[in-house]
Amino acid sequence: MQINITTPDGIADCYVFHPQGNGPWPAILFYMDGLAIRPALLAMAERLSAYGYYVLLPNLFYRAGAYAPFDPAIVFKGGPERERLMKLMASTNGELAMRDTGTFLDFLAKQPSVAGKKVGCTGYCMGGRFALLAAGTYPDRIAASSSFHGGKLATDDPDSPHLVAGKIRAPIYIGVAGIDQHFPDSEKDRLQAALEKAGVHYQLEVYPGAHHGFTMTDFPIYNREAAERHWERLLQLLRDAKFDA
Repeated sequence: MQINITTPDGIADCYVFHPQGNGPWPAILFYMDGLAIRPALLAMAERLSAYGYYVLLPNLFYRAGAYAPFDPAIVFKGGPERERLMKLMASTNGELAMRDTGTFLDFLAKQPSVAGKKVGCTGYCMGGRFALLAAGTYPDRIAASSSFHGGKLATDDPDSPHLVAGKIRAPIYIGVAGIDQHFPDSEKDRLQAALEKAGVHYQLEVYPGAHHGFTMTDFPIYNREAAERHWERLLQLLRDAKFDA
């Protein structure tokens, strides 16, 4: 189901998925990757909901206005489509995404079909950074958070997730592509050092041989084995999460 949520900066078009019936179900905030809303992402959110969750998938590029869906195979070749995508990606950042997150959390808190006081988060690529930032920005409202093939997780940017490690209270899972130019070993070490110092309960797992974006069925580098393992890890994290705490 498509809905609109009013934020401080405009109207964000979002998608809601949940099992049949009235619920209530624990809520999951699903942060999209940089290729934006498209059939493959909608299918992932729907699959997650089928496991017993109320899933909210927002269009984080809403500030840029309406846009046609992207074909990853064409984007990866470069050219006009890649340039179009880069303009959309420039319409958000960590600060803006966290402002949006506050609105999305407030929306979920008001839904009669949502169970529990806290929300789970999962994010992919660009969204993986936002999922970790949410855990540190809203520590009292996040039950668990996961990042899969996330980028810019421990950089010198002011919105780098490792800078909020000291505020994170929820359990964290970080699934790292074994081949990922967007998350070098130097960043991985920096992120782990920050999480260790803060005493965060986390697991960081490297998926050997998997490329950046390995969970996405419409990417040329989709890795079915690694993607299915990602589902196992995500669902275990959510099963262990304390949504009512």
